[in-house]
Amino acid sequence: MGKFTVGLVPHPTKSVLDSVEIIRGWTTRSQAHLVAMTSDAARVGDGVELVDERTFRERVTVVVALGGDGTMLGAMRLVAERPVPVLGVNYGNVGFLVEVEPHELPEALDRVGQKQFSLEPHHALEVTHSTTGFENTYLAFNDASVARRPGEGVVSADLVLDETPYGYYKADAIVAATPAGSTAYNYAAGGPILSPAIAAVVVTPVAPMSGIDRSVVLGPREQLRFEIGDGTHSAALEVDGRVVADVSEGCVIKLVLRRDAGQVIRLDADRHGRKGRLKLSLLDLPLREDQLLELVPTDVRARFRERAERAGGLAGVAHDDDTAVTGISPLH
Repeated sequence: MGKFTVGLVPHPTKSVLDSVEIIRGWTTRSQAHLVAMTSDAARVGDGVELVDERTFRERVTVVVALGGDGTMLGAMRLVAERPVPVLGVNYGNVGFLVEVEPHELPEALDRVGQKQFSLEPHHALEVTHSTTGFENTYLAFNDASVARRPGEGVVSADLVLDETPYGYYKADAIVAATPAGSTAYNYAAGGPILSPAIAAVVVTPVAPMSGIDRSVVLGPREQLRFEIGDGTHSAALEVDGRVVADVSEGCVIKLVLRRDAGQVIRLDADRHGRKGRLKLSLLDLPLREDQLLELVPTDVRARFRERAERAGGLAGVAHDDDTAVTGISPLH
């Protein structure tokens, strides 16, 4: 892969030192540089060059995010101005972005070094929050939402598309999501799941009381803004789950889709897609039993089979040539 620099972005609280040690050994063998930000010094240990945030952004050629989806999103935002590939190692819970488990890291690094991977582009929302005398812009790879604070009434806002008024909202919250983020807050609020193959934005109200009461899907070139209206006393602007600003009457929030703002390393896109659908099905997505089993990795199905055989047979268990089973019991 030539001379390159690996940047580490660790989980803010969980110990990831085992993985850091693996990466450190691999970069030494590969004659690559290994850097992390000074603010992460305590989480990456010794043997890693520490640099400031600006230098990190300028030098890295690939980033390894050690955490869950939140850590992955933070890493993607960090390098969004120069979107280098990001590899996610799962230290979270139900992760949709991260692909590699910690025990798979050595093989994953070798494949990265040999360029045996594909890149999955991710769109982002540029979110500009304007109020009297102030303006700040944030980047959301999943979603941006305006949500009322507890006990503070509703969110009232006009939706304007390309300078044309579209309608108004009066709801507990309004969510704008990218295709990748459509499986999160938007989906929980009853919005549709968007294919990652398209460039679009979906806007969904949460608990609407009047006005627009269903999702709106917008194209990549449409510019939208929320003009916060009367009745919004205290709300919050959240970007990828982080509260970034207060929102009240008179604020304006503009959203523009930035295409290909991030690049995620995929070692096995088909396998990752199956895992993602399986995780969705465990949360809420309705699948028949046979459809669900098709998403279970072959090695996991084999473990079910072995467990059933050790138990002397299990009612409702059947096998096919792929060692699929039709009865699922939890793994402990």
